[in-house]
Amino acid sequence: MTELLATLQAALGLAPASVRQTGQGSLPSAFAVTDLACASIATTGQALAELLYSQTGRQPQVSVDRRLASFWFATSIRPQGWSLPSPWDPIAGDYPSRDGWIRLHTNAPHHRAAAERVLGAVNGRDAMAARVASWDALELEQAIVDQGGCAAQMRSWAQWQLHPQGQAVNAEPLVHWLPHSGSRPNTWSGSSTRPLAGLKVLDLTRVLAGPVASRLLAGLGAEVLRIDPPGWNEPALEPEVTLGKRCARLDLHDLQQRAVFEGLLAEADLLLHGYRADALERLGYDAEARQRIAPGLIEVSLNAYGWSGPWRDRRGFDSLVQMSAGIAAAGMDWKAADKPLPLPVQALDHATGYLMAASALRALNLSLNSGQGTSARLSLARTAKLLVEHCRSTGDEMPLRAEDDDDLGLVQEQTPWGPARRLRVPLHVTGTPVQWDCPASPLGAHRPRWW
Repeated sequence: MTELLATLQAALGLAPASVRQTGQGSLPSAFAVTDLACASIATTGQALAELLYSQTGRQPQVSVDRRLASFWFATSIRPQGWSLPSPWDPIAGDYPSRDGWIRLHTNAPHHRAAAERVLGAVNGRDAMAARVASWDALELEQAIVDQGGCAAQMRSWAQWQLHPQGQAVNAEPLVHWLPHSGSRPNTWSGSSTRPLAGLKVLDLTRVLAGPVASRLLAGLGAEVLRIDPPGWNEPALEPEVTLGKRCARLDLHDLQQRAVFEGLLAEADLLLHGYRADALERLGYDAEARQRIAPGLIEVSLNAYGWSGPWRDRRGFDSLVQMSAGIAAAGMDWKAADKPLPLPVQALDHATGYLMAASALRALNLSLNSGQGTSARLSLARTAKLLVEHCRSTGDEMPLRAEDDDDLGLVQEQTPWGPARRLRVPLHVTGTPVQWDCPASPLGAHRPRWW
């Protein structure tokens, strides 16, 4: 993990430092997914340590547990007496086409509708497979995208290197830093135990990287207010990623609700957003407008396929990027399988989420020291490049020991869905526990206001 950690430290502008690693074992994969989990979480811990040192003069030690990091890259919540719904729509998944494999992402109703406008309405996977089989994968991918849907042809890493989007995103930095001309007076109101106390985080992110980032920031004391549009729901993910947050809804097409949003933005210290590159612009909130409303605002943003190239405005998710960027094909070759083999967890999402949190902490530290706001841009596709180039499996990794009751925290979380327990947090920064002030809640459960 040492080389990978050094790469992440350099991308974040952090000082080279060692991080203690505990636990043993690795997730089974063609790639060193557990190393990526440990390194991305460790980088967040180091960014926090640098913030604490800057504000208190105390240099905390950082450690990461390999087993717990691997488990958190899947899910952290353990329902007691109830269960989570499936995160996948019945027809989402991989299908053989006339000339290769393609993945359809149909979890959101409007994404399924887009696929069915191209392929016709179906009742199940067998019927969908029959429809897909008559198409060329590239032709079908483009047809669904043109309808506003989400699909990805399976490409090898070599093919992705030749693709215009692969070339574009591979030329981007892992974290693209953009300092702002505006500034704002900053005072640190936190403490060693709750370093982000008083920090207002406006969270406009959804599935899954951005919510992972804001969940960690909430665990360090930040006031995280998540805003979703009317009608958007994530029933399988809400108990997992809304921990410690307040969740409200606003329709940014409504003038009165836009005014509420602008009032929230004006008071925010940090904005997280995962809209496609052109989406906020089309709503009238481009970078210039955001800085006009909140001068010196820190922004950390995510795009699936990168911030340049022909796909910069394309909808995308972790599973689709794995297909596009050669990861699913590499897994298929590694396992000698007859179908695409994704990573054992949605590692692009989770790793990018922790790197977003690390970027926010780094930008906050810079802002406190200089008063200057900063933007950081990341993408799932650029994290995929990091994985492929720095996280190849050696083939001799020890398997993870199975989860047991000792891996769970002692506190029972009383959620609206029922009681639950959480896995113990894999990140340890001496003197600064990661803990949440409120349980997970459904989207739209709160009013759109700072508390």
